[in-house]
Amino acid sequence: MCPALPRGGWDRGCSLALGRAWLRRRWKESRPALTSRVLPQRCGSRGHQGHPRGAPRLALSKLFQPLNLREAGAIGLESKAEELTCKSQRLMIQAGLIYPSSPGCYSYMPYTVRAMEKLVKVIDQEMQAIGGQKLNLPSLSSAELWRTSGRWDLMGKELFRLADRHSKEYCLGPTHEETITDLIASQGNLSYKQLPLLLYQITRKFRDEPKPRFGLLRSREFYMKDMYTFDTCEEAALQTYNLVCEAYCNVFNSLGLRFVKVQADTGSIGGSMSHEFQLPAAIGEDKLMICSNCSFSANVETINPDQTDCPVCKQKLGETKGIEVGHTFYLGTKYTSVFNVTFHTAENKPVIAEMGCYGLGITRILAASIEVLSMEDSIRWPNLIAPYQVCLIPPKKGSREERGEALMDNLYDSIVEAVPWIKGDAVLDDRTHLTIGKRLKDANRLGYPYVIIAGKKVFYNPPEFEVWNQNIGEIMFLTKEGVIELLSKVQVP
Repeated sequence: MCPALPRGGWDRGCSLALGRAWLRRRWKESRPALTSRVLPQRCGSRGHQGHPRGAPRLALSKLFQPLNLREAGAIGLESKAEELTCKSQRLMIQAGLIYPSSPGCYSYMPYTVRAMEKLVKVIDQEMQAIGGQKLNLPSLSSAELWRTSGRWDLMGKELFRLADRHSKEYCLGPTHEETITDLIASQGNLSYKQLPLLLYQITRKFRDEPKPRFGLLRSREFYMKDMYTFDTCEEAALQTYNLVCEAYCNVFNSLGLRFVKVQADTGSIGGSMSHEFQLPAAIGEDKLMICSNCSFSANVETINPDQTDCPVCKQKLGETKGIEVGHTFYLGTKYTSVFNVTFHTAENKPVIAEMGCYGLGITRILAASIEVLSMEDSIRWPNLIAPYQVCLIPPKKGSREERGEALMDNLYDSIVEAVPWIKGDAVLDDRTHLTIGKRLKDANRLGYPYVIIAGKKVFYNPPEFEVWNQNIGEIMFLTKEGVIELLSKVQVP
């Protein structure tokens, strides 16, 4: 037990010396218990706590992950079946990946944060490959800026609005066109040599959805990557626009997601050209018209709703639904003229800069990928951003295969030594009081791309492990060397 605090706790009269003495005493008294609990065995056969120096095993029992994997009837805030409005929402809540805090707001559990951080790395690589520079803008945005652009009233109830103690009005930013243009305008003396300028951030955004639904697909608080670009002329701005769109295609291709780029309405953001990146899905809220004969595709909002023929090749248009995961806008001078964002030409003449803005829904991509890739009872992630790549399941304690536990320990150590880049992506399910079947069911629900089981064939000569390649539905029996060869092909961001 922890020693008690000095009487009265840490009040202002408690001396620094007394505080230090109490901390030292607490550390000394708790040290033996800590030692017996976490230090590896130093000799003899190694159990799950023992490991080679420098290669601690990542044990599932140590991870903060709600592993009761609740059924729909025991979820809590969103327990009613009618409230679980889509597959990704149901699977993520049941697997303990997200926890509903209030309507449209979720706590992201560690597995989800890992997937999100990997996705951010993928996006960072693509944005920086085209010259993007990362910054961070404040979530609180002055009403004055939004009134200047005319959007304070235009946005209506979608804005989360608040006032400080001085009655000054703000909103929680759903997007940052006003903030970024005000920032660039404040710098002054921008030269044509500094353009194009591509600035982006990945931050929380806020939207007062009237009825949040579909889990992370339509929530009130979410993560988004938003990029803002500034160019010298329309031609240069359109080149930048195409460059960013190509980078978006690279992101979705690297994730192995089938997507379509469609003409879209500019909406409240404005501009003269806009495209959406959509993942075709039955629960999608957007209606898309796609031509299978040419490259034409559009959100139905941009064309005559009665139009059935392609405006380019006159062939029949096909209809599908989609989940919007990205949106790009060519803004021209809509914001830069209002905020007086200028650059100086070679002749030292001030000229209004051309602007574009580009969004990618980070949390929406996570949920949408689960929606389109998963089975009804088990999650499937894009391989590249799965929270963990490998789950190793040793035999149940007390079973006939229990002596295969040492072989699984040896396999784990061999994997992290031979394939060091997945060292932090291999989880050992050390809950050996549970059957292999129960742990395999949990692994399916959490969506590890590879699950390795120490079953009956570990007693073959040489030992063989049961390997489940979840994303292609293949089961293999491989030796230790075969497992290592398979995992050596795994990529992590």
